[in-house]
Amino acid sequence: MRRFILSIFALAALSTVLPAQNETPAKYKLYGFIRNYAVFDSREVMAGTDDLYFYMPKDEAMIGDGIDNNANPSFRLLSLTTRLGLDVSGYQYGNMKIAGKVEADFYCKSGSTAVLRLRQAYIGLSWDKLLLTIGQTWHPMAVDMPHIVNLETGAPFNPFNRSPQVMLNYNIDKSVTLTGGILYGMQYLPVGPTSNTNLATTKSADFMKYGLIPEVYAGLAIKPVSGLTAKLGANLYSIKPRRKDERGTLSDRLTTVSPFVFLQYTGKNGFQVRAKSIFAQAGEHMNLLTGYGVSSINSDGSWDYTPMRSTASFVSLQYGKKWQFMGMAGYMRLLGTAKDLVDTDHYWFNTSGASNIRQMLRFTPTLAYNLGKLTLAIEYNLTSVQFGSGMDNQGLVRDDLHWIFNHRILTMVKFNL
Repeated sequence: MRRFILSIFALAALSTVLPAQNETPAKYKLYGFIRNYAVFDSREVMAGTDDLYFYMPKDEAMIGDGIDNNANPSFRLLSLTTRLGLDVSGYQYGNMKIAGKVEADFYCKSGSTAVLRLRQAYIGLSWDKLLLTIGQTWHPMAVDMPHIVNLETGAPFNPFNRSPQVMLNYNIDKSVTLTGGILYGMQYLPVGPTSNTNLATTKSADFMKYGLIPEVYAGLAIKPVSGLTAKLGANLYSIKPRRKDERGTLSDRLTTVSPFVFLQYTGKNGFQVRAKSIFAQAGEHMNLLTGYGVSSINSDGSWDYTPMRSTASFVSLQYGKKWQFMGMAGYMRLLGTAKDLVDTDHYWFNTSGASNIRQMLRFTPTLAYNLGKLTLAIEYNLTSVQFGSGMDNQGLVRDDLHWIFNHRILTMVKFNL
């Protein structure tokens, strides 16, 4: 009996090591980098994680004698974005290929200490023309980022979002791919009222959780000629900002559609140019500077909502390999809500930015020097925001329009593992 039990354990152990006849063993690849930033800003900014994830400069705050209280320069040295990852590939069961990724970094903080957080964790199942991705990874509207070295990688001119999702890619042929699936907000969240009685702005996953409808994405990618890629797509987003009041369940719901287009051309000597434009409706969950408000308060206690509409676009390019020249130009503009607001109290804007903006510009020339796995880079970031006052019934400021500039100088040292 003892020999029999030992034989069973031995066979079980071997079965975990030796693949079955219809299996191909997996391959594992560790990757990552050690990255350090040094950042100078010419004035106070709105940004996350010790001002490393940069959105926009703050508006002027005038005090006595014409002094702008936000005109304070700052400097910081940060090592929060070191990254570790594991790619799994090569595993095949029958005619199904299975891959996966787990990726983490030290971006989050507990007090003054950087702690590990999950960035991506997904499984990829592929057949001849199909790829099914299940897990947390980049939003399809965010994957094609501008050529820059800063942490926000183009936000708020480019969508920035990683979410749990079920996404299917179907290759019609080598040049045409259809993509469609559903996503659920976890780390990047919509805004809304804190409660039925407190209209203060908060971010919460409950707005989608109790809305019961996941985010839906559909898109098309084509490669008509060598080096050229074009994409277009749209997401449908439906949330429930309020669930109940003293009379019971509410029928509140906001549903929006945000389309985008993207072009990319890749040439010789590391030359590449990208351009993307999105028409956003309440796209705060994609780190876009927008929001929504109430267009009517109904007799049954429910509210009708209207999204703030905006455009966000960028053009970027890079050239070279050892010496790399990069740059991005971005522009975003608020277009007003689709319907008139009942008042400005029933209006919620992305808490990462300020609601009294009208438009914004950014220009980021960058120079990088690559020594094998070591990269040294310096980037100049000029961001200008048009602020104002006197918000109208479409959420747009009309009075005292003025431009505020921030000059950011960012240096990066990165060693790829």
